[in-house]
Amino acid sequence: MPPRPRRNRPAPQGVLNEAAHLADRLQAAGYTKRDIARIINRDPSLVSQFYTKNKGAAFVTALREALTAVETGGITDLPELTAIAARHITRRTTSSGARARVRTKAVLITPTGSGTGRVGAQAIASGSARLRPLIAEAARQRLRLAFTVRLAKTAYLHPSGSRTDSPGIRRDVIQRADHTEERSYGSAQTGGLDAADFARRVDAAGGDVTAAVHQWLVESGRIRADAQIIHLEVRTWRPR
Repeated sequence: MPPRPRRNRPAPQGVLNEAAHLADRLQAAGYTKRDIARIINRDPSLVSQFYTKNKGAAFVTALREALTAVETGGITDLPELTAIAARHITRRTTSSGARARVRTKAVLITPTGSGTGRVGAQAIASGSARLRPLIAEAARQRLRLAFTVRLAKTAYLHPSGSRTDSPGIRRDVIQRADHTEERSYGSAQTGGLDAADFARRVDAAGGDVTAAVHQWLVESGRIRADAQIIHLEVRTWRPR
C-alpha cells in the first residue's frame, strides 16, 4: 500500500505560501510573529510553521482582513485586529461535517490543586505561552503558586542560599556546570504566591509569562534587570 499523502507538505525551499506572505507584510508593518499569533488567537509556533511546514491556509482570509485594516484603515490596536480576524476564522470540520475538536496541550490541575508546567529556552523566548492557561486556571481556582527559574549565577543579586533571596525554601539551590543556577520562589511551607496576582501580572504583560516573572524578580530585588531566564517551571496547589 502506498504511503498516505501528508496533509501539510513543506513548501519548496524559497517558496512561501499565502499565509507566510501575509505574515511578512504584517511584520513589515511593525508586528512581530507573536503579535500575529495574537491576532489569529493561536500559539506563536503556528506562525513559524507558515514558513517551515506550509501551514496557515485556514488563516489566509483572517490575515488578509487584518492586513487591510492596518494598511487602509489605519487600525493598529491588537485587540481590534484580533476581533476583525476572528470573524474570518472558522473551526475545522470532520469528514462527516461535524466541528472538529481543537487540538490543544492539556493543562492538568488535579482535584488537590496540584499542577506543573515547564518551559525551556525556545518557549521562554516566545513568552512561555503554554504556561498562561495553567496560571489562569490556578487563579480561577484560587490556588497558590511557586516557580523555579534558571539564570546565570551572575544574574542573581543575592548569594546562593540567602534567606533574603528565597526565605523558607528548603530545596537546595541547583548549580549547573554551565555556570547557571536554579532557584525556587514560593512554597507550601511559606504559603506560596497568589496565583490570581500572577495572572494579573501576566495579563498586564500582554500574556507574556516570561516577562511577568522577570518583572516580579526585578521588582523584588532578586535579579539584575538585564538577566535572561533560560528555564522556568510553575507549580500550583490548593491552600489548606
